[in-house]
Amino acid sequence: MNDEQQKLRVLITDDSRLLRKKLREELERLDCEVVEAANGKEAITLVLEQEPDGIFLDIVMPVVGGIEALEFIREVAPQVPVIMLSSMDTPQKRVECLRMGAIDFIHKPYTKEQIAGSVETLKKLKMKRQAESEEIEED
Repeated sequence: MNDEQQKLRVLITDDSRLLRKKLREELERLDCEVVEAANGKEAITLVLEQEPDGIFLDIVMPVVGGIEALEFIREVAPQVPVIMLSSMDTPQKRVECLRMGAIDFIHKPYTKEQIAGSVETLKKLKMKRQAESEEIEED
């Protein structure tokens, strides 16, 4: 990891191709590198292969749903921040996702400001992780 200006690599996981396209455009406008998955199973594979800097994860998806994917991602890559992005927003779902380790829950339809705020949070978390790993290397 040489320069701090390295692009944020973000994984979008949603079964809606249209939502992925719109969110990709928004994230690329915010200077992110974007990877896409159409379901939780694809997301898990991509997390293991690429370890993104953050994940936007829908709840209702075929094959493997967002809750199951979140649970697995927390086990195999607990350092990767997950933001739930769902139209299925009940207080119970929100609390469940946050208790399981999601850092945020955004209700669809989202706003550009919500996505920009999430990207800022992901950038801060990435810088913090880099600083911590540099400290460990110095010890």
